[in-house]
Amino acid sequence: MNYIELNVKTLAVTPLSEILIVELGEIGFESFVENEEGFLAYIQENEFDEKKIVELQIIKTNPSIFTYTFQIVEDENWNAIWESNYEPVVIKNKCGIRAPFHPENKDVEYDLIIEPKMSFGTAHHETTSNMIEFLLEEDLKGKSVLDMGCGTSVLAILAAKRGSSKVFAIDNDEWAYNNSLENILKNNEPEINVILGDANSLTNLYFDVIIANINRNILLNDIKFYANSLNDNGILLMSGFYEQDIPAIKEECGKYNLNFDRYISKNNWVAIRFLK
Repeated sequence: MNYIELNVKTLAVTPLSEILIVELGEIGFESFVENEEGFLAYIQENEFDEKKIVELQIIKTNPSIFTYTFQIVEDENWNAIWESNYEPVVIKNKCGIRAPFHPENKDVEYDLIIEPKMSFGTAHHETTSNMIEFLLEEDLKGKSVLDMGCGTSVLAILAAKRGSSKVFAIDNDEWAYNNSLENILKNNEPEINVILGDANSLTNLYFDVIIANINRNILLNDIKFYANSLNDNGILLMSGFYEQDIPAIKEECGKYNLNFDRYISKNNWVAIRFLK
């Protein structure tokens, strides 16, 4: 599967760039890599429509701030791109995320290996980092966990490392599915169940903890599925949206007996915790 790489150069202050990233995510862009001039964004070639970019509100209202070019990235070129941008990440001095070509980090409790491919979830982005912080605080021992929209399955792998009794990882992207299978083996967690699918795959599956790091619109659509699959007294952790999206998320969760607890915010990106 080929991807389109969108190279965005910007003169904008950070909030405007972040708004553009959110709007790109809403039209199908899956992964983002920041650089000194702006950022790179990636979308499956068959999902790319330049007209949708031109029509984005942030682009239309700020025509002099953003410029972009795009090119096709073939499968075999992706690792080289990631290796040139990819650096190890450490969260709360407890969890390290690195690629196989980085040395082992013996200074952290959880040293996770993530093969740097197209899948979203390397902890470079605030949403994944925030979710890892939540997972490091949760008592997961003996609990069943779902990583919904798993990307690389970095969150599922961390849940397994922290003693979860059963872990499922679900993503509707074939690239993410295959990357997840690779990563769970690299981290010696072959018992993680990886499923190629979406929220409709949750029929007759029930969990103590559900993790969903996706985007605002998908979350709002799928919260009802999460609520149905969450055991009583269960925990729902969600990320992939901004602080200004919290009221909409809380309103939708309230329809399904999901009670707001607290949230983490980093550069306006939010991870939020609900209890059933």
